[in-house]
Amino acid sequence: MVFAIPFPAIDPVLVQVGPFAIRWYALAYIAGIIIGWRYTLVLAQRGPKPATGPAVTARDMDDFIVWATLGIVLGGRLGYVLFYKPGYYLYNPLEALQVWHGGMSFHGGLVGVILAMLLFARRRGLEYWRLADIVAAATPIGLFFGRLANFVNGELFGRTSDVPWAMVFPHGGPLPRHPSQLYQAFFEGICVFAVLAVLEWVFRVRERPGTLAGAFLVSYGFARIVGELFREPDAHLGFLFLGVTMGQLLSLPMVLFGAWLIQRGRRAA
Repeated sequence: MVFAIPFPAIDPVLVQVGPFAIRWYALAYIAGIIIGWRYTLVLAQRGPKPATGPAVTARDMDDFIVWATLGIVLGGRLGYVLFYKPGYYLYNPLEALQVWHGGMSFHGGLVGVILAMLLFARRRGLEYWRLADIVAAATPIGLFFGRLANFVNGELFGRTSDVPWAMVFPHGGPLPRHPSQLYQAFFEGICVFAVLAVLEWVFRVRERPGTLAGAFLVSYGFARIVGELFREPDAHLGFLFLGVTMGQLLSLPMVLFGAWLIQRGRRAA
C-alpha cells in the first residue's frame, strides 16, 4: 500500500470581484520583482566603484526595474510559446496573450532580461557586466517565489514516487509524485541565492565583472538539470533523447557559458 501526503487544496485565485481576479501566480511575480529590486539597490549602493566609467547606481536600478519586468514577462511568455508549444500557439495565436493562464519559460525570461540589460546599459553608458552581476544576484529571489506559485497551482509536478512526502496532485493522476516544485524552489531559489551571496559578501567577486553572473548561470544550470530528474516532463514534449528533458537541454549552454565567464574573470584578476 502506497501512502501519500494530500495535496493542499489552495485556490489559485486569492481574491475575485466580478471578472477581476488576483491570482497567487501574479502575486509571486510581483513579490519576486519587488524584493529582488530592493536587493539590487543594496548591491548598487555597496559598490565596487569601477576604475573607469560610471558605476551602477541605485537610481539606475530604480529605472531598470521597468525594463526588467518587461523582459521577464515578454521573454518568459515568448520563450514558453517557442520552446514548449510552438505548434499549439501557431493555430491558437490569441491564447499566447493569455499570460494569466500560466505558461512561462525561465530561459525565455532570461533572454528577455539579457536584451533589456544590453539596451539599458548602452543607453546609460554603463558597463554591461557590472549591471548583469547585480541583476544575477537578485534573480534567485524571483525563482523562489515562482516555484512556490507553481506548487500552489498544482502544475509542473514531479515524477511518480514512493517517498514518504510524495503527493497526489489534482492534475497528475492517482499516483503520488515528487513535489518537485518545492525541490526547485529550494535549490534554484534558496541555494543559488546563498551561493551568490557568499561570493558577493565574503569573496567580493564583483570586483571582477561578469564573475557573479557566470556563477549564477552555472549554479542555476546545475540546479535545474538536477531538478529535472524529479520533475515530470511536459506531456506534449516528453523526453527528447537519452532521457533528456527540454529544461535540461536549455540549461546546458548556461552552464558552459557561465563557466567561461568565471574563467574570464579569473584571467582578468
